[in-house]
Amino acid sequence: MFSRILRAYLRKYKNIRRQQIMNSCSEEHLSIDESLEKLIYIDKTPYTVVAEGQAEVLFPSSHDVFYNPVQEFNRDLSIAILKQFSCDGSYVKEDRIKSKKFTGDLECPKLKVLEALAASGLRSIRFAKEVPNLEQIIANDRDRQAFASIERNIKHNHVEDIVQSINEDASLLMYKNRHVKDRFDVVDLDPYGTASPFLDAAVQCTSDGGLLMITCTDMAILCGNGIEACHAKYGAVSAKIGSCHEMALRIVLQAIESHANRYGRYIEPILSLSVDFYVRLFVRIFTSPIAVKNSVCKLSMVYICNGCESYYLQPLGKKLKTEKGQKYSPGTGPPVDSKCMNCGHSFKVCGPIWSENLHNKDFIEKTVETVKEEAELYKTSKRMLGVLNVILEELDDCPLFHRIERLSSVLHVISPTNIQMRSAILHAGYKVSISHCSPTSIKTNAPQDVIWDIFKSWAKLHPGKKTFELEPSKTIMAKDSITQVSFETHPDADPESRSNHLLRFQINPTPNWGPKCRATTSLFKSKEKEKQLKSQNKRQKKLEESLVSKKIKNEDSEENS
Repeated sequence: MFSRILRAYLRKYKNIRRQQIMNSCSEEHLSIDESLEKLIYIDKTPYTVVAEGQAEVLFPSSHDVFYNPVQEFNRDLSIAILKQFSCDGSYVKEDRIKSKKFTGDLECPKLKVLEALAASGLRSIRFAKEVPNLEQIIANDRDRQAFASIERNIKHNHVEDIVQSINEDASLLMYKNRHVKDRFDVVDLDPYGTASPFLDAAVQCTSDGGLLMITCTDMAILCGNGIEACHAKYGAVSAKIGSCHEMALRIVLQAIESHANRYGRYIEPILSLSVDFYVRLFVRIFTSPIAVKNSVCKLSMVYICNGCESYYLQPLGKKLKTEKGQKYSPGTGPPVDSKCMNCGHSFKVCGPIWSENLHNKDFIEKTVETVKEEAELYKTSKRMLGVLNVILEELDDCPLFHRIERLSSVLHVISPTNIQMRSAILHAGYKVSISHCSPTSIKTNAPQDVIWDIFKSWAKLHPGKKTFELEPSKTIMAKDSITQVSFETHPDADPESRSNHLLRFQINPTPNWGPKCRATTSLFKSKEKEKQLKSQNKRQKKLEESLVSKKIKNEDSEENS
């Protein structure tokens, strides 16, 4: 009896409550509709068309798929290198001829290409339209939105016969194709940030003699900010020095070499670039357990002075010839004392880094000729020719470099010009070149004490107020110079790339120029830009506000007193 009464009461209560909710909804219906109209944004232009090279890609105007127009130089250069690689018969291994990957013409093999992190698929589509002799291009991205964009752009450009889209994890896809018969002739990795999580799979899925193209944009840790992060990702310690961008290249190269060595493989760098906000490396992968033994001689630790930035390389190993053949032994060192011979400061130890050549000059010379003939095909052809010509002028056997302004700041003097510094080194009987990493770089085979003798001579001619007062300048200037120094202009001091007025070091072309944020889905682009502007220099703004508040407090206290 009691249970029936309770059930009837609950039914009555539910009916009353339901009616109350319906009444409240009808009253608030108008206000809800008005708020929804303010929140909902109708995108009247569903796609934004971006044309680059011979490709034309569609980007949803309200859904962001990663695209950075600043990277057009990267893509143009990649196409030029890949085109030269695909059409140059001298860079084809014999085992690829035996595997029947050639179709009639031995000098032009049909290549299988993987873009493991394709985003919009722009790079793959440009490969398909602009690079000859490509058999298949796989454009992969694990993001569903990016995968949909790749498929849409493939159809829009009518390259379905050569470009295939895949929606899978990049590392898993490369591991699936690490068998000899399934490997790719060319693998392109252009991730957001570091490429270190993909290196192990990449060196395994690249065919023997194949080309591996890698981009890393995590320049902060590669250039000395966070040595623990650099060691965790690349197995090396970075340093904040004038040549940190070249050191970044050499750290990534040693990481690739280390991964390749585990599988009886080794690398041969074709082109290594540090430009803009990233490093871009083009290396070939070869298989030879015997040649892998030489890898220990290609790596070095770096001793860097904490005072004057003098640097010395210590090879990890050395190869000795014996009656029975050859053997390998650890490198002998260290190459320095506990204190720097120039300024008396201590040393920090960094590395290991790749201490062999960064480039293949023969390959680059052929690429330059090709780019000159097809300059109209590349929007960034002037910059490509400028950078590649500077690389051809670089000294091969001189790892790292000095920057003139940094050495001048040690002695507290005005900086000599590039021509004056190069002339002094040439007059002293040593080689010198510029580096593509910095317009004020000095890459030379001159010993560190000779470089400081030259700067001491310059400081005596142009002394600063603190040159003979502060350390380490005081100690450096107190030492006698041995080198005969002349700053008269040497006939070879002006490099051809400069005298020919090539575009060697491009100025930042646009505002907010640099690496782009991760791809996101947002309907309020204007609010995102406002947020970015507010976040700029926020630390400096906080410091200024705190200083102003302190001044106000001090003034108030003075008035009260």
